[in-house]
Amino acid sequence: MTNHRIRTHRRRRHHQRRSLRATAKGGSTYLSQPFSLRRVHWIMTAPLLVVALSMTLSRQRGFADTFEQPIPQRAFLSPAWVPTIAQASIPVPLTRQGTQITLNGRPLNAVWSQRQQQIGISDASLIRGFGVNLISSSDETKQPVEWFSNTADGTGSPLKLSTWLTEQYRYLNISELAERFGWQVQVAGANLQINTPDAKILSVRQGRQSWGDRLVIDLDRATPWQISEERGTAIITVNAPIDPALVRSFRGRAGGYVRGISVASSGDRTVIRIRMADAAQSRVWSLNNPNRILVDIRPDALQEKSIAWSPGVRWTQQYVSLGANRFPVVALEIDPRSPEVKLRPIWGNPDMKGTQPLVTTAQRSQAAAAINGGFFNRNNQLPLGAIRRDERWMSGPILNRGAIGWNENGDVAIGRLSIQETLIADNGNRIALRSLNSGFVNAGVARYTREWGTSYTPIINNELIVTVQNNRVVRQQQMGLAGQTAVNIPSDGYLLVVRSDRNAASALTAGTAVQTELTVSPDNFGNYSQILGGGPVLMLDGQIVLNPTAEQFSTAFIQQAAPRSVIATTGTGKLMLITVHNRIGGAGPTLSEAARIVQQFGTVNALNLDGGSSTSLYLGGQLIDRPASTAARVHNGIGVFVQPRL
Repeated sequence: MTNHRIRTHRRRRHHQRRSLRATAKGGSTYLSQPFSLRRVHWIMTAPLLVVALSMTLSRQRGFADTFEQPIPQRAFLSPAWVPTIAQASIPVPLTRQGTQITLNGRPLNAVWSQRQQQIGISDASLIRGFGVNLISSSDETKQPVEWFSNTADGTGSPLKLSTWLTEQYRYLNISELAERFGWQVQVAGANLQINTPDAKILSVRQGRQSWGDRLVIDLDRATPWQISEERGTAIITVNAPIDPALVRSFRGRAGGYVRGISVASSGDRTVIRIRMADAAQSRVWSLNNPNRILVDIRPDALQEKSIAWSPGVRWTQQYVSLGANRFPVVALEIDPRSPEVKLRPIWGNPDMKGTQPLVTTAQRSQAAAAINGGFFNRNNQLPLGAIRRDERWMSGPILNRGAIGWNENGDVAIGRLSIQETLIADNGNRIALRSLNSGFVNAGVARYTREWGTSYTPIINNELIVTVQNNRVVRQQQMGLAGQTAVNIPSDGYLLVVRSDRNAASALTAGTAVQTELTVSPDNFGNYSQILGGGPVLMLDGQIVLNPTAEQFSTAFIQQAAPRSVIATTGTGKLMLITVHNRIGGAGPTLSEAARIVQQFGTVNALNLDGGSSTSLYLGGQLIDRPASTAARVHNGIGVFVQPRL
């Protein structure tokens, strides 16, 4: 029996070998069924094994340190974004990422990530922490940069760094920068360590120009620098020491826009402070042959550029002329129909009270870009206008003011918006409600739901609060001073807040059954799941229709000249998030001037948003329209969310 089994096994192996030889010679392609299934299994799993092997090898090379900050799983595990094996390629996930860089031994708050053996630093971090300058581009996967040259490769062409994208940031691959300039780069857990070659400052020179003032910092080699602005002072920190004799001999002079300059040594770094005139700004850039950093102080410091930042998002900045005036304009062009882009209202806190810097709100929301939104009361920090997210009214519109609405298909509408809620009681009373989830206060009855938060705190003195659960009044509470006692908003109902309306109070006794009816005007706004209010409306159908009085804005507001934030639609279906700051040598635009400025971008409908010190435009980790230190805290905004592409 044993010999028979052996002979049978040998014959089976002999036939399998003949079949394989026949296939190799172009003969029969028949394979036994078990072998075919094994081969199919190998074909289907091979790509996954390659990825697994690659990750294993990376860990063996020392890249498996404990990562302190988890990688956002939505970046590559969301079902809508995970490719199948049948697709042409499998995206490469991030090996790790972090928010701290040690640059030449000093900590730097900067966002970075690793993808296989490539190290990327967010473009905002490269700008702020290293002095890298982004220039115009038409391909979001390749970003041209300048750093100590307009001719980094000797032919006049800038370095083009490859990019990758996550939910919040765009990373630039620094491999070529590191190789070209001798950077030493090492990953240590959640920290990225970068050491650049030692450099030193050879001289500091100041000169007067026809357009303003220039400071030149001569160096023996390229080195990073950081720039910040605080209260009219530009602070440039150069990662290079300076001879104390040079510090003593330098005499900073007042100039056309410079009010004073100081140079100080700080170990192996040099700190230069430039006090500027109110109308001036700084632009810092670099050149080579010889290596030098140039600091220009001038009223027109904005560098014009147009950058393809990600699919569906373009960053532009330019000067726009109105008569003899020139206004700096920084904008984001968004394609709302792009599958990689979504827009949502965002706000700073879990409930509807409180303000935050737009940078903080955008980062907490995991938005890639954002613009400040509608108005709010600066005293109690409550919203004054429409906020609707995912068909939920977080805050209702007021005073028939302008608003923008949009849906998931990329359809957008701008117009004057109002809602009318009516409370219908079983005792026959019909009460027109004055507002829904709003910081706007007037006599009558207002309604507050769980969208407002888990509780409501009286906004004015002596409010009467009526609690409704399961469509029935359960109690009345007479409140005292404003801001003192919070009242729970039931999860199965809402609060009615009665202000100076005795008839309503007597109609809403305990046990009364009530229902609400809501109508939206214009009615097409009821079809938009996302809405944000502002005002006034600037343009409709290509025509300027500015009428702030109809939206009950004050005379002082109407006459004010100040920085402006505007959201607009173009004739090609794009959305423009636009910020306009002070004209060269003067104040910001009036409402009428803002309308004429945005009209030059080919817009057909436009809505003014909150402005002045609130005007803020965020992209990829930084404000791109102004120094963050000059921007006020805001209540809400519009966030732009992009699909990660690793």
